[in-house]
Amino acid sequence: MDQEAVLNLFDRQLRREARPDEPGARVERVGDVVRQTGPPAGWNGVLWSDLDEHTVDAAVAEQVRFARERGVEMEWKTYGHDRPADLPARLLAAGFVAEETETLLVAETARVPMDVDPPDGVRLLPVTDEAQVELVERVHDLAFDGGRSSIGHQVRRQLAHDPSTVPAVVALHGDEPVSAARLELHPGTDFASLWGGGTVPAWRGRGIYRALVAFRVRIAAERGVSYVHVDASSFSRPILRRLGFEALGTTTPYVLEAAGPKSR
Repeated sequence: MDQEAVLNLFDRQLRREARPDEPGARVERVGDVVRQTGPPAGWNGVLWSDLDEHTVDAAVAEQVRFARERGVEMEWKTYGHDRPADLPARLLAAGFVAEETETLLVAETARVPMDVDPPDGVRLLPVTDEAQVELVERVHDLAFDGGRSSIGHQVRRQLAHDPSTVPAVVALHGDEPVSAARLELHPGTDFASLWGGGTVPAWRGRGIYRALVAFRVRIAAERGVSYVHVDASSFSRPILRRLGFEALGTTTPYVLEAAGPKSR
């Protein structure tokens, strides 16, 4: 893989020329910043910026003003190669809080092993209806210590927007959900994204996550997608590297909490 070329393609297609990720959202360019404004319960954040030491402070202040006026949480998703180099420090100074740094991993779809079976007694089920979305939510309740994530909202809006897609897969042992993960296709681009992998603690370390990756990559390949990307934690990174994913950098979200009631 030509890592520099693929990173440039990623930046252009999924960041600089990003499309709204759900109905009711819009992506707009404000100066040298590309941001998404989401609908109620949707995501608001900066996808791309092209700043320097002379323009960065005004751009950060504008995003803070925007978030405060609307009463929404704002995420600025930074990447290790973003400029200026001290952008993270300036975000912290403006009230943003850094979340966990993850590794940006990308693989050529055709090179990822897809003949990976789940462990004995476990079957993988494509998520296509509300009952299956609820199974995914049950997994995340257990996998993340009872803190329900936003995965249910994300899968439901994908199903509503494109009922023909398979936005997630759930692993079942009998009728009990033990793992789940999300797939996001990006029409008009060369990429698909793998998100939201979670496994019930008692079922970790048995190869389920590896099988979920293969299952989703197979769907992406069937849709003609050239690359799959993951923002990988320290737990999933070794597994993904063994499957052929390559590290193109790091990504760190900086989050500005909502202040006051939301006004939309």
